[in-house]
Amino acid sequence: MEQRRHWWNGKWGRLARRDVFLRVDGDRWHVEQRAGGAEGVSRFYEHASVEEAEETVRALLEGPDTWRELSPRPPGGWAPSV
Repeated sequence: MEQRRHWWNGKWGRLARRDVFLRVDGDRWHVEQRAGGAEGVSRFYEHASVEEAEETVRALLEGPDTWRELSPRPPGGWAPSV
């Protein structure tokens, strides 16, 4: 599964942090909505097309939070600086 995009609500702490991830695995698109950081609780959505997945993402990002898009990790990981 490859992570394509990641959004964060800009808040720190287990109670306030929210993340939304867009991932692809073959021809299936997956959206994860996570509350509480890495140890938090997730809800998952699976879609047949990127358009359906992006519609779910847009709905999840609505509201008062100031969402920020974070850069996804490259498929080979981060290369060390030379």
